[in-house]
Amino acid sequence: MAKAVPDTRKLILRAALKQFANAGYAATSVQQIVDGAKVSKPALYYHFADKAGLFQALVHEAHDERYRILREAAERGGDIRAQLENILSALIEYFAANRELLRIAFSTMFAAPGEVPEDLSCDKKCERNFEFVHTLIQTAQKNGELDKRFDSRELAFGFYGMANFHLVAQLVMPDCQTDKKTAQRIVELFLAGAAHKPRKK
Repeated sequence: MAKAVPDTRKLILRAALKQFANAGYAATSVQQIVDGAKVSKPALYYHFADKAGLFQALVHEAHDERYRILREAAERGGDIRAQLENILSALIEYFAANRELLRIAFSTMFAAPGEVPEDLSCDKKCERNFEFVHTLIQTAQKNGELDKRFDSRELAFGFYGMANFHLVAQLVMPDCQTDKKTAQRIVELFLAGAAHKPRKK
């Protein structure tokens, strides 16, 4: 039986992810990456033009995975509550198991000059992911599920912001445990609000 040949590109990406997530882009060297992947520098440069290209590939992977999760979760159907709960539950589960990829994705938002490649580009993928959620919100408004007094983008930003905060919380607050029940509570807060509601007599 033939021995499986390791996927060199994947080995390099996983080694780079570990280095970037723990040491940062600027402090990570190509030598550290190839040492971690146990490959040669020519092997790395065969798959990636340079360290910046490698970092960008990881950032794109993070945003593409988010988009895949958004689509698959929404396609499970249901009303807007079910769709948002499915989306948030799936994101929490995925990024809990891929914390380093989550760290890479969010680091690009707040990085100082030099901490990420100068020509790093992920704006289009960020916009694509947001617009997918925005479209769900617009459809829910048309269906009468969401209040039309609010702008659809405001509502989409509201949900997206709450979702991102709870994802980041998994990185910065080790005691913050998020799960499917948390996702349900977050969606409930988004849909119902926190204002006191008098009980019906």
